[in-house]
Amino acid sequence: MKFDTPAGRNPIDQLKVVGQPHDRIDGKFKTTGTAPYAYERHDVAPNQAYGFILGSAIAKGSIASMDLAHAKAMPGVLAIVSTLDMPKLPLGRANTAHLFGGSEIAHYHQAVALVVADTFEQARAAAAAIRVDYVRAKGRYDLAALAPTAPLHGAGSGEGSAAPKIDRVGDFETAFAAAPVTIDRTYTTPDETHAMMEPFASIASWNGDRLTVWTSNQMIAWAKGDLAKTLGLSPENVRIDSPYIGGGFGGKLFVRADIALAALGAKAAGRPVKVAMTRPMMANNATHRSATIQRIRLGATRDGTLTAIAHEGTSGNLPGGGPETATSQTKLLYAGANRMIATRLAVMDLPEANAMRAPGEAPGLMALEIAMDELAEKLGMDPVALRIANDTQVDPEKPTRKFSQRQLVECLKLGADRFGWRKRNPKPAQVREGTWLVGMGVAVGFRNSILTKSAARVRLDSGGIVTVETDMTDIGTGTYTIIAQTAAEMMGVPIERVVVKLGDSDFPASSGSGGQWGANNSTSGVYAACVKLREQVAQRLGFDAADVAFADGRVRAGGRSAQLADAAKTGPLVAEDRIEYGTLDKDYQQSTFAGHFVEVAVNGYTGETRVRRMLAVCAAGRILNPKSARSQVIGAMTMGVGAALMEELAVDTRFGFFVNHDLATYEVPVHADIPHQEVVFLDEVDPLSSPMKAKGVGELGLCGVGAAIANAVYNATGVRVRDYPVTLEKHMAGLPMMA
Repeated sequence: MKFDTPAGRNPIDQLKVVGQPHDRIDGKFKTTGTAPYAYERHDVAPNQAYGFILGSAIAKGSIASMDLAHAKAMPGVLAIVSTLDMPKLPLGRANTAHLFGGSEIAHYHQAVALVVADTFEQARAAAAAIRVDYVRAKGRYDLAALAPTAPLHGAGSGEGSAAPKIDRVGDFETAFAAAPVTIDRTYTTPDETHAMMEPFASIASWNGDRLTVWTSNQMIAWAKGDLAKTLGLSPENVRIDSPYIGGGFGGKLFVRADIALAALGAKAAGRPVKVAMTRPMMANNATHRSATIQRIRLGATRDGTLTAIAHEGTSGNLPGGGPETATSQTKLLYAGANRMIATRLAVMDLPEANAMRAPGEAPGLMALEIAMDELAEKLGMDPVALRIANDTQVDPEKPTRKFSQRQLVECLKLGADRFGWRKRNPKPAQVREGTWLVGMGVAVGFRNSILTKSAARVRLDSGGIVTVETDMTDIGTGTYTIIAQTAAEMMGVPIERVVVKLGDSDFPASSGSGGQWGANNSTSGVYAACVKLREQVAQRLGFDAADVAFADGRVRAGGRSAQLADAAKTGPLVAEDRIEYGTLDKDYQQSTFAGHFVEVAVNGYTGETRVRRMLAVCAAGRILNPKSARSQVIGAMTMGVGAALMEELAVDTRFGFFVNHDLATYEVPVHADIPHQEVVFLDEVDPLSSPMKAKGVGELGLCGVGAAIANAVYNATGVRVRDYPVTLEKHMAGLPMMA
């Protein structure tokens, strides 16, 4: 199905099932521990052995020799695959670092060997017995030291965000020099890790030259192609199966070392092999979000109209890698005639930097939205009013290109009203409750809506059961449920009469989960397949397909009706199709918006920060399931608390590794850190987006939260912290006297 004209009224608009707050289909399995995750697939292949990855003990250099003799002789050891046994494996579509092979070491904890044994403990013990002689080379590990000479380097995140090398509109320098009110500030964000609950884990099994891998991966079609390329296989001889994923956040978009080494280990051992990365290896072997250094300059007239906007972002990555696209949202978020956007990339020897939830916008808004607050203060203007004054309904660089929907002003106005923003004291450090300093902060959330093709297969059997098959994944987002809702709405059956099968590469290739594109595109693919199935049903029952209605398990047209199941009496009906898009996303800018409001309390004696209230007002097209969408947003808001107040990978700039590479020392929010979170969705449909008229919310809920918290801390204390995370030692000395 080609979607190239705005969506008119269609069966989804009935909203009998779609748009309703259904419980998640997978919820009962996850809460009872019966949902099968990758490492727990004990039933899929008999006689599974255990693989343990040995990671490099240096960050840069080479391997001179590797002694495997003692390890091979240890109890239970079945095979050892050494990186010296083969040349570098080819890179997948988005891998920067080679996953295995060769003597060269590009980053700390790079996989150098896999030990396969009868038990996990035997494999781990044998891996510790391998003796590796390294030749250490000098590496580049300090972004601050490298930033002054980092060259311009534009790129896309691979997940929707893009940043130019340099992009100019008008004459920024002249406008900035002439502006009566200006700010020029630099902000930093640290390296961050995904910290998902489920580790990178895979089970691999060979049947002749056909490989099956049960794994944890967000993008099944990408994984199938990349694994085939990496191992030199024909794609039709590779099957990926990933029905449940315990968190990904972008870290599982691409093939990682666990998948490749499970396959190599299974080949070497002659039996299925399961591999899971340890938590330290997840931080250093896989991917992370790069640290950023961001300079922002804003110029405005005294009434708050932006006349000059410059955003320069610097990040680091391995040779051949891309930047953190932290300037991407600044191209679109606010009006302003004179603009300069630039991105720089320092070549480093730290582990690979790649997509992490809301790449670009998440760290970019952490800087831009503090800068907007600083400008508002200098102007003596309310921060909400400043943002509203600079709203735009068109692409600032291409004024003839309108936004398909843009209700940012409505998000801010409604949010301010619901949050009690008018009670905020604009003068910092004035509100006290006992020993606590109390403040409020606001920030804008922004994330683009990406359209990408997505396919599905739909089957109707003689019992009236509708089965959906697509390689789409559920990474904790409620995909099973919204796909079931879509099929139920289209075929006129209760959601209980729909069976959804996901995550298998033998199914039609979907959009996959990433970039906030999964929900809208995958359900649109199911919509397209259901349109075909409806046509087959009408034809089988002798109805006019143009005038047929599906409801309550029946099909009606022209005064006649029949049971839906009757259409499959003589055999099941199967339809397959995919959604493809025309140029509507080129003709109109398609984005999502939010207003984030936060109240914090900072202890005047200890500097401890506590988040007390949070509100997100979101404009994101049709909300397919308000219950699961709210869960997505509050989860993202929680991640924003982590980014603002605690998350930071500490870099050992001598030896090039992340020191705090476990959940004991890499701090993330726990239940006690999170207050009540309120989420409001504006009543919005976007007929230019898809037949579902939806967009996405999974990353919008994160974008802007960090800045809202930082702005609230400033309002509470009068101390402006521009280097994340906002930890107590950064504002302790500046706290007002308490007695």
